[in-house]
Amino acid sequence: MKILVVGANGQIGKHLVRFIQESEHEAKAMIRNEAQSSYFTELGAETVVVDLEGDTKEIAKAAEGVDAIVFTAGSGPHTGKDKTIMIDLDGAVKTIEAAKLAGVKRFVMVSSFDTTREAIQEANESFAPYVAAKHYADEWLKATDLDYTIVHPGGLTNDSGTGKVNVAVKVDRGQVPREDVASVIFSSLVDANTIGEEFQVVSGETPVKEAVKSL
Repeated sequence: MKILVVGANGQIGKHLVRFIQESEHEAKAMIRNEAQSSYFTELGAETVVVDLEGDTKEIAKAAEGVDAIVFTAGSGPHTGKDKTIMIDLDGAVKTIEAAKLAGVKRFVMVSSFDTTREAIQEANESFAPYVAAKHYADEWLKATDLDYTIVHPGGLTNDSGTGKVNVAVKVDRGQVPREDVASVIFSSLVDANTIGEEFQVVSGETPVKEAVKSL
């Protein structure tokens, strides 16, 4: 399986590309500029330079010949509401539409921990636009006929992964290393029982493969 990782230069994306390249599968890293390519080249991964704020057709071109797409791009915590809309919402929707244009059915979305209407209303003024963007991106994906999976990670840390998580439709809030989130994404890609599912993930006591298989 060949997998296009959108937002590959992000911290989750880098872990994911590594996991893919260490398996029998193949990653195609979508990055914002050529200067970000060296990490992926060293892993033996193909890279493609595309601006998520550009045209949908450019994303579709990057998706040609792949079997699955993972959207793990994000505007980041230090940008304003404008970038949140342009990357976390519009960028996600354009990637979904690009998947359709390229004929790619499998799509994994990395979302926020809670993207319900209630979460939008309960979020503070600075965080609410992000939750709203993720909410509508998730809803757009669920309204398609793509074979989707939506992953809702808890508070992200840069700790080394433990390889053990707690996943379910609803779990208690908690933290989770980005490396473990990437492992969950990879396991979700290769386990067809996650198609049409969305779930939250935090650190736990269950090995990743076993946790994902239990969904």
